[in-house]
This record gives sequence, C-alpha cells and structure tokens, in this order.
Amino acid sequence: MESGHVAGGAMELVSELRAAPWVSRRASRMAHLADGGARDLAEIQEARKACRDGAPGQRSADAMRVFYADLEREWRGGQSQAWLTLRGLGERGHEVELLAARDSPLANRVFEAGITVHQVPRFGLIARGRFQVVHLNEPHALTAAWLAGTHQRLPLLLSRRIGFPLQKNAVSQARYRAVERFLANSKDVAKSLVDSGIAGERISIVNEGVEIFPLPTPEQRSNARKHWGVRENEFLFGCVSVFVPEKGHRHLIEALPLVRALHPEVRLLLAGDGACRAQLEALAKRHGQAQAVLFPGFVKDVAEVYAALDAFAFPSEFEGLGTALQAAMAAGLPCISTKRGALGEVVDGDRTALVVEPNGKEFAVAILRLINDAVFRKQLSEAGRREVQERFSAGRMVENTIGVYQDVLEKTTPG
Repeated sequence: MESGHVAGGAMELVSELRAAPWVSRRASRMAHLADGGARDLAEIQEARKACRDGAPGQRSADAMRVFYADLEREWRGGQSQAWLTLRGLGERGHEVELLAARDSPLANRVFEAGITVHQVPRFGLIARGRFQVVHLNEPHALTAAWLAGTHQRLPLLLSRRIGFPLQKNAVSQARYRAVERFLANSKDVAKSLVDSGIAGERISIVNEGVEIFPLPTPEQRSNARKHWGVRENEFLFGCVSVFVPEKGHRHLIEALPLVRALHPEVRLLLAGDGACRAQLEALAKRHGQAQAVLFPGFVKDVAEVYAALDAFAFPSEFEGLGTALQAAMAAGLPCISTKRGALGEVVDGDRTALVVEPNGKEFAVAILRLINDAVFRKQLSEAGRREVQERFSAGRMVENTIGVYQDVLEKTTPG
C-alpha cells in the first residue's frame, strides 16, 4: 500500500489484521495484587524507566509494524499526541498506518504528511498488511478492536489520558481485559487505573510531549498581535483548550473585571470551541468584558496564538497532563496554572509557573503579579521552557512509546 493511501468504505467492525507468525498473546495475566496498589505502582515506575532508556532511532532492519487507531472526529490533545507519535514513528523508520474517522482533522493531517490512512465510519476497524502491535488512542477504537476480535491475534495497547475510574459494567470490563498494555500519560492516571483494578504490570507511564520551536522573533510577535487585533501596549493573556465546563474558562473571565480595574490595557484570548462557547460569551458580556475577550474559535496553527501572548493561563478543574500548558511553557510564556489532576506533575509553583486554585480571585491576583513584575515573568518563562525541553518534548514521548512497543513485543513473543 503506497504511502498516503486513503482507504474508505470499510465494512463496520471488520478486522483484516494479520499478525506476523511469531507474534502471539500471553495465555494468562497476573491478577490484580491483593495487597493494594503500592506494589503495582512500583512496577509502573520500572516500566516508565524502561521506556526512558529505550534506544533512539530504529534502523530499517529493526523497524516495527504498528497499526494506530483513533476514531474521534474532533481535534483535541489526544489527537495532537497521535499526530506527533505517527510522524515520529515514520521519521524513525517504523512502518505505521492509521485508522481514523472519515474526514476527521487527524485523518486529514496525517494523510497530508504522506502516512497511510484508512478512513472509516465512526465504528469501523479495517487494515491490510502484517502488523505487530495495535495502538488504540481512545475508547471508540478499543470498542471496534475488541468487537473485531483483534486482541486474539495481536497485542492491543490503549492510551489513557484521564483520571476517571474505569467503568465497571460487564462490556467495559471485557474490553479492558483485551488490552495488553495501558499507556498512562501521568502518575495520576496510572494510579486511577490501579484503583480500578488494573495490575501494575499492565501499565506504562508515557508522558505526553510537545514540539519545541525557536522562540518567536519580535517581527513574528508583532505580526501575530496584528492578526488578532491586539495593540503593542496591551497585555494579552490567553488559553488554548476546548470549551467544556471542567476546563474552567469562566474563572479567567471572572478575573478580568478585578484585573482591568487596575490595568485596563489587559485583554484575554480564548482559543478553542465547544459546548460552553455561548455561555462564556454571555458571561463576558454580563461582566462588561465583551470587548476585552477574544473568541477566535478553533485555531489550527496555535503557534500564532502563543506568539501573540504575553502570558498563558490554564484554569482547568480536571486535567490529564495539559499539553496546551506544556506548549505554552515551551513557547517561553510565563504561565499560571492549577494543580488539578496531573498538572502537579508538570508545574512547580513559583519556579516553572504560578500555581493557584481554579477561581476568579486567585487568578486575578496571579495575573496582577505577572503584570507588575517583569523580572519574575522572565524567570518563569526561562524555567518553564527548560522544564519542557528536559521532560516533555515530543521526541522524548515518541522514544518512550517505542520503548513500550519493544517491551510488549518481547513479552508476547514465544521462546
């Protein structure tokens, strides 16, 4: 199949996955340890270390054959990670193909990169060729693979990015039993899996990563601000995320009247879209801040957002690892964030970011602190960027993912 081929019109819930003859499944799994989660969590950390020590850059002779599936129709953090993973695998000489929902943003972007894409209805699974592992990026893909019986022929890996408990109904539990390895994006998510009864040996921690670009030039910054209609003397805060209640955008809008009473030059850019957009626009109007808040909608090139900002604010009430925050830190922006969910694994208060609780008053105080202290802004900017370079780069994420693939293949190969 030629690179960039798009396969459409697939029969729903049909799998033609064919494993290499020497790849098999383990006959049994260890039961969840009866003495609680401590021992499992220790095993998870060892898995994480093994990923970190994985050899960089496979040669073609060692190339793995990976089938990657993501059936979401929206572009969110998980799809960004899928894109970076697929591209990184291809750059390292591995054979990879993607199953994606027809005409989804992920399918289109991956296809443009010259990677083989199979486009199918929401619940469909089809692939041609000989694969060694199947990486499922979200729950719909797991459902499709499980119903197709793919787990009977190939090891399934499932990415997990949220700390919600696993569902306990019989169907959900059967799906999760089909998973050979869970790829948790954080210690927080790994713990939630252990608490849901998943044995530590079935979990590997692979932190999500972002691309590290050169810092924007003064000219790029000026052009970006002109693009959004922001004057040079205005102080622009921003956030990039989908508009759902748990992202906490309302806290930033509620902070604005308090901040602008002292600094009327402050504006807020909220890039994204979602179910709460109308409510957020109404809230800005109710607080008399309609002219101070920019709602550009979904932005494909978020680098143009980061280049325009003076600082980044992330008011999430529940979060996996926060790739938008990581990207802002990588862009050299001083950041304000909560520590909800796994965000405490990303930010170190007063060193790499300002850390507050998700409410308007605390964000207002933090915003004023950044506005009034240019030296502190520079310190946060430099420390935050350095932190992402060392711990959360896309390259590191890809290498760690490859390490998990290798570990799974070693443990599912007979002899």
